[in-house]
Amino acid sequence: MSGTLTTGARLGAFWRSFAENRGAVFGLLLMVVLIVVAALADVLALHSPIEQYRDHFLTPPVWEADGMWRFPLGTDDVGRDMLSRLINGARLSLMIGFSVVAAALLTGTTLGLTAAFVGGAVDTLIMRMVDVILVFPSLLLAIVVVAILGPGMFNAMLAVAVVTLPGYIRLSRASALVELNRDYVTATRAAGASTLRLMFDTVLPNCMAPLIVHATLGFSTAILDAAALGFLGLGAQPPTPEWGTMLAGALQYYQRAWWVLAFPGFAILVTVLGFNLFGDGLRDALDPKLKR
Repeated sequence: MSGTLTTGARLGAFWRSFAENRGAVFGLLLMVVLIVVAALADVLALHSPIEQYRDHFLTPPVWEADGMWRFPLGTDDVGRDMLSRLINGARLSLMIGFSVVAAALLTGTTLGLTAAFVGGAVDTLIMRMVDVILVFPSLLLAIVVVAILGPGMFNAMLAVAVVTLPGYIRLSRASALVELNRDYVTATRAAGASTLRLMFDTVLPNCMAPLIVHATLGFSTAILDAAALGFLGLGAQPPTPEWGTMLAGALQYYQRAWWVLAFPGFAILVTVLGFNLFGDGLRDALDPKLKR
């Protein structure tokens, strides 16, 4: 019972600290809205995201002249409903962000813990690999990886996961090295615990707070990099309703049909803003040095 109360008190203290940051709460609301929209995309979308209405090329939004309620945000250059494509793009963006973060977090944490526990030549090899990856600008390296593997959404996600990997490796290694000097680790090792148990059962839970914050901020980075690759034609391929790909196809119409460029860009902006605000608030709430 006391453990339950302690957990509840900690959660309450965390929420009070988090709620003090209004930007973080706003970011959380944006995330919730995005998740709901992605989950209900099939219900909220008025049309199929790839269906073409050839009598309605570049129809303006409903509040402009010649706009119609059938297409509230207008249509693109081949007559596809912009609202339906944006809604389905939210689902795709969340899938990209989750997949990239999960892959980078799992792989990076494992490599970081291995470097911290094994040390020696293994530690040197892993950290030199990280240094080599960090030499290149992230987007440039992602472009090189996709150019080698070939264009496509899966290859784009793999490339983004590769370029975001060093952050997780360095953070997990640094956190593990700090924890290795703690008395509870020494006691667990003296009790005969195996290396794997020390890594994943003893040390890892105490390293999760900074990793969770980094993963939250990395979510927005993954979405932004995937959109950049889509914009360059190296990510999701048409007619997939991915926001970066939508931007790439709209460039030639920016003067006569502003909505085909503005709405995907605004969707990316709002999504990245929401995750960044939430990540900043999460970092402030979990770091005792930053609590007011």
